[in-house]
Amino acid sequence: MRVISIKQDVEAAGCNEESGVVRKVNKPLARRDFLKGSGLLLGTLASGSMLAALAPSTAWALELKKLSTAEGKTLMAMGRVLFPHKKLPDAVYALLSKDLDAKAAGDAGAAKILQDGVAYLNKSTGGNFAKASAKQQYELVLSMEGTVFFATVRGQCVTSLYDNDMAYAVFGYPGSAWEKGGYITRGFQDLKWLPAPSKEASPPPFMG
Repeated sequence: MRVISIKQDVEAAGCNEESGVVRKVNKPLARRDFLKGSGLLLGTLASGSMLAALAPSTAWALELKKLSTAEGKTLMAMGRVLFPHKKLPDAVYALLSKDLDAKAAGDAGAAKILQDGVAYLNKSTGGNFAKASAKQQYELVLSMEGTVFFATVRGQCVTSLYDNDMAYAVFGYPGSAWEKGGYITRGFQDLKWLPAPSKEASPPPFMG
């Protein structure tokens, strides 16, 4: 399987098959420019992890234009409750806060929904939802199912958490293959997280 680069500032042109660089989703892992937003999410990738080996730096930063740092952290924590993945680093969940912040920055109604929902989460957990116990977080989020706030956050999770190069690397997705003739010669039978099938159940692909 190809190694997926999560290097910063790769242009969103086509894929370069020889280099193995996959087209970047425009969601940066790190920012070196001066950050001027209302909030800032900071963190590091675990030393020795697969993503730390692929990234240009173990440090990452994401700017928030409308939401505060505390609100961004609360939304990151809620994202982990809704879609828990131990292997996904905080940097991926920070993308959820970044995208929700973009909604809030462009829509006053969305901003109120998100800020009111975050305030409720924090108030209900003694002031800091992100530091509450896993049981308390789960029960509180579950009690909000059916609200507009819950639907907004859960809906954004689907793209924010899974449509980025960091998630691709963690889950073993090698990127788009249709423009290169499909997956027959690009990882068709290299699944690693299930037992290998017998040759009778999974014969070699027919190459014509």
